[in-house]
Amino acid sequence: MNTILLGMIGPWQIALIVALALLLFGGKKIPQLMRGLGSGVNEFKKGMKEGAEEPKKEDKETEKLN
Repeated sequence: MNTILLGMIGPWQIALIVALALLLFGGKKIPQLMRGLGSGVNEFKKGMKEGAEEPKKEDKETEKLN
C-alpha cells in the first residue's frame, strides 16, 4: 500500500517544482520558455499533418505509373 502512495504527485510536490523552476529560470524567462514550447508543439503538429498528406499524393502518382 505504501508503494502505491509514493507514486502519486501531491500539491506540495507541485509547489516545490514550481518554486525550483522560478529559482532556476527567473520570472522573466519562464514565459519565453513556454512560448517556445508552444510554438514547437505547433510546428510538430503541422509536420505530422503534412507527413500524413504526402503518402496519399505518392500513392496517386504510383497508381498512374502502374
